Amino acid sequence: MAWLVRPLRKTLSSPCLKTLLLVRQHPKPTSLFSSRNYISDMRKSAFQSNILRLLRKEIQYEHERCPPKQPITRFNSFTIDDRPGEQWIRLKRKFGEKEDITIEATMFDGSIPVSKSGKVGDDVQLHITFIVNISKGVDSNVLEIMCSAWPDAIVIKKLFVRGHNRTPDQPYFGPEFKELDDEVQDSLYEFLEERSINDKLAIFLHEYMKNKDKSEFIKWLGTVKSYIEKK
Repeated sequence: MAWLVRPLRKTLSSPCLKTLLLVRQHPKPTSLFSSRNYISDMRKSAFQSNILRLLRKEIQYEHERCPPKQPITRFNSFTIDDRPGEQWIRLKRKFGEKEDITIEATMFDGSIPVSKSGKVGDDVQLHITFIVNISKGVDSNVLEIMCSAWPDAIVIKKLFVRGHNRTPDQPYFGPEFKELDDEVQDSLYEFLEERSINDKLAIFLHEYMKNKDKSEFIKWLGTVKSYIEKK
């Protein structure tokens, strides 16, 4: 019997068998990595599904609550370039035989709190910046007027004349508009009024930008959703 036991002990103590036993007791590293990758993929999939669900819900809510209107292309004598995907619009018109008028208006870029009965509440007045450029011919200088549009009024902030092609590195822009003589200020408001740049324009811009803000927001949601859906 001893002659059978000795070879068996020798076999059990062989390096090859020890290695085999170790492999069975401890899984290969690749199997651990595969398991971890599977769990990671599951978490990633659940995360993406949740984001997509929330985005679809938000898009549906915006459409059902108050869907954006098709942007109009004219206001009084101005044609309107909506600039989809951008934070500003452009209005253009002719005035008289020579004047070309261009208005570039931002979306809402500021606000101030509104007080009620001496108390500051949650309501705010939104602000829009717009710049009026008036030129007389292809190579003429340009009168540039920077304005604020509040919900029911425009306010001139500054004006200056610049060259058609470029402005010097450090131009003199003149004083603040409110520092000018009152009669000069009134005459410049009349100058703009004659060209349909007035409080009615401010009201229009605020209504237009409310619609554009909603439209751009829904497009943004859709763009993010499409990116996440992309494999």
